[in-house]
Amino acid sequence: MSITYKDADGIQGMRTAGRLAAEVLDFLTPHIKPGITTRQIDELAAECMKKQGSTSATLGYQPPGYPPYPASLCTSVNNVVCHGIPNDKPLKKGDIVNVDVTVIKDGWYGDTSRMFMVGEASIAAKRLIHLTYEAMWHGIVQVKPGARLGDIGWAIQQFAERNGFSVVREFCGHGVGRNFHEEPQVLHYGKPGTLEELKPGMTFTIEPMINAGRKEVKELGNDGWTIVTKDHSLSAQWEHTVLVTESGWEVLTLSAGSPPPPAFVNG
Repeated sequence: MSITYKDADGIQGMRTAGRLAAEVLDFLTPHIKPGITTRQIDELAAECMKKQGSTSATLGYQPPGYPPYPASLCTSVNNVVCHGIPNDKPLKKGDIVNVDVTVIKDGWYGDTSRMFMVGEASIAAKRLIHLTYEAMWHGIVQVKPGARLGDIGWAIQQFAERNGFSVVREFCGHGVGRNFHEEPQVLHYGKPGTLEELKPGMTFTIEPMINAGRKEVKELGNDGWTIVTKDHSLSAQWEHTVLVTESGWEVLTLSAGSPPPPAFVNG
């Protein structure tokens, strides 16, 4: 599958889908507190999507070799790196959770995720969440025509490792548009000046998974989806869908409740 370049209509479709995905996270934010289960979060998201007139891209999603995904979003708690399946275990004070939402609207996919602290989290957890957010943005600001995908991965890896964290290698960002996963793959590590050249009209996710401990991960149990850190350390992830513009980048998954970019982005 080759890279697709979005025209003006496609970009508008992607903006709409991206904003709606972010608005699902806005809607969920006040509900994420001690005592709620991730299954209840999933049910709230499904209701929100129904009101929007969007549909979940994850519900029933079945790439080759995987069982059908059973929920409308992913909820990855504490040492879960990604693809955590919502369940009936209540979240407790001090947990951290990534909520990953992808909606489809008029055939276009909007993909974004945020980290949430359940009640008051530890200093170490707060630091991981904060610096993972900054790592994502260090990748985003590399985006412009003529840059390379390796520039994004290098910026994220350098920042994460400089702060004592590790970058998960097995999962990466991806092109997104009329399909959930398109070319190119967007690695969150690498060498500057390498891999695909960025061109206007490309849309892809930047979604680093950063571990407090070692980078190694493993599949948990037998559900076919849940990925955890091998050393049981905490893991965090943030995700935006980004457009390569004529002069730089545009984040397509912003909404009224999106956390503001770090100070260095507009500095």
